Amino acid sequence: MKNPIRATIISVDQARAMLKDQHEQRDERFPQLAISGQYILPDYRLTRKREAFKIRKHTFLKRHFRSYVAFDSDNGQTLWIHNFPSLSEACFWLNTGLKPGDTDSAKSYQDWKGEHADEIEVLKEQLRTQHKEKKQPAAPKPLTVAAVKKAHAKK
Repeated sequence: MKNPIRATIISVDQARAMLKDQHEQRDERFPQLAISGQYILPDYRLTRKREAFKIRKHTFLKRHFRSYVAFDSDNGQTLWIHNFPSLSEACFWLNTGLKPGDTDSAKSYQDWKGEHADEIEVLKEQLRTQHKEKKQPAAPKPLTVAAVKKAHAKK
């Protein structure tokens, strides 16, 4: 395998910090982003809103199940962002710079996906473990009044 996947999974707070950093430095001649690299944000979608009489565009991260936002800032100056419906498509874009529908390359999306299937499975397993950790309760639920009354009634 010539080109391994270097993408890492990030949280919403990290993604918002990256967007804020990009927004603050957009007017600078040579911006230096605080975080550079390739990242994937799961279960979110990037949306843009234009206001009626303003030229500015506002970028938001909106919760969207089974959707992925890919962040690419390898050069440390430009933050490229795209939405993808699958994890493998996001990894393909981060790895090659092409979208699955592009036909001007020597390698197709299906060939690339076959070569990198193991790496994609590792990322999917990371997502599964993160999801399981979120679902586990942090502390046991406190007893309710009804539960206490039932316990005393049985005695």
